[in-house]
Amino acid sequence: MLYDEDFLTRLAAGVRGLAPVWAVSDDADLRLLTISENATFLFDDPAAERKVIVRVHRPDYHSEAEILSELAWIDALRAEGVVATPKPLAAADGGLLQRFSDGESLRHAVAFEHMTGSEPDAETDLVKWYGALGEINARLHGHSRRWRRPAGFVRKTWDFDRIIGAGAHWGDWREALGLDAQGRAVLERMHVLLQAQTAAYGMGNDRFGLVHCDMRAANLLVEGERLGVIDFDDCGFSWFAYDFAAAISFIEHDPVVPALMEAWLEGYRRTAPLAPEQVAALPMFIMLRRMQLTAWIASHAETPTAQSMGTAYTDGTVMLAERYLSEHG
Repeated sequence: MLYDEDFLTRLAAGVRGLAPVWAVSDDADLRLLTISENATFLFDDPAAERKVIVRVHRPDYHSEAEILSELAWIDALRAEGVVATPKPLAAADGGLLQRFSDGESLRHAVAFEHMTGSEPDAETDLVKWYGALGEINARLHGHSRRWRRPAGFVRKTWDFDRIIGAGAHWGDWREALGLDAQGRAVLERMHVLLQAQTAAYGMGNDRFGLVHCDMRAANLLVEGERLGVIDFDDCGFSWFAYDFAAAISFIEHDPVVPALMEAWLEGYRRTAPLAPEQVAALPMFIMLRRMQLTAWIASHAETPTAQSMGTAYTDGTVMLAERYLSEHG
């Protein structure tokens, strides 16, 4: 239970202390926006007529080099107009990464311009915006393939081992909330099959590279005809097709998913081709992501997202695995 009330109070105090480095007024309002991997705060500064987003990084997750590498990619994407995403804000000394003390520990924080807009409405226009998201993914993947990364660039790798294998960044799916012996047996079979399938699919340069890895609806901001994308915190090296699986995080079981996939594929193909084997691999990656998130919920049980999902998400994972095994096993 990392993000308890005391910890969040200390983080807010640390962020408040950093206000001057981003030229935020002393009397600006500060409030917690979200808790997920990180804690994200909003400065509302009427005196300066601006809002500033501050992300405080989860302890012991990303290194300073990883955080700065994320920001370098964001700057490159913005410079080429690949995607509408908030600008990282530098301090007066030019530094993008700030630090504050929390007892004997050091916390890392970065600030971004505030982007206006709202999450796509799940009931009315999600399919439309996933078509636009497909176009964005295609542009982003094209940039990823051609961009010459700066010296010292480092981001996490999201291959099978780091997603649900022995080196999984987000914990062991076997610790899933409410997982019983029967469900574990199903997911063990699923694990073995996915390991074989991802190995057969391979990690060639045509299908594996730098991706956003979290373009779910909660990280999309719609305003008029603009679709903005936020939160590159999970960006790293993975399969390009995994970006779609990540985009339907937590709704993999929803009946709308086939329509979202069709719209995403149509949008992607308006910008770049997709090989048939990449399209055919999407269900595999959806199942891989589902198992990863089942582990994430267990290892991040204090977050609102995990609490809203609970054991029902684990039950759904087992159900989807049974269906997948019957069709692909």
